[in-house]
Amino acid sequence: MANGYLTTHVLDTARGRPAGGMEITLYRIEGTNRMKLVQMSTNADGRTDTPILPKGQFAAGTYELVFDAGGYLDAIGAEPEAPRFLDQIPLRFGISDTDAHYHVPLLLSPFGYSTYRGS
Repeated sequence: MANGYLTTHVLDTARGRPAGGMEITLYRIEGTNRMKLVQMSTNADGRTDTPILPKGQFAAGTYELVFDAGGYLDAIGAEPEAPRFLDQIPLRFGISDTDAHYHVPLLLSPFGYSTYRGS
C-alpha cells in the first residue's frame, strides 16, 4: 500500500494571511477523462482539515486541483470585477512517487498566483 498523500495550503498574499473558506476540487485525469474525486474547503489556516488525497487512496497519475479563487475573492469583499481576472485556477500535476508527501500550495492575489511543489 502506498504511504504517500496530498495536501495544499492557500495564502492570500495581498492580505498577508491564510485564505480560509476557499473551495478546492480534486480531479484525476485519465486520457481525456476528468473524474472528480473530492471537494473540500480550506480552514482558517488556509489548509484542508484532512489530506486531499490520503494514504490508501494515493496513486500515481495525473491530477488537477481547481481552486475557486473567484468565490473566495467575492467572500472577502475584494473589489468586484465583471468578470474577475482570476476565477477558477486549475493546477495540473503528476504524482510519480506513491510513498511521498506531495504538497501543492497556492499563493494568491486578485491579479496573480504562483505554486510550487512544497514539503
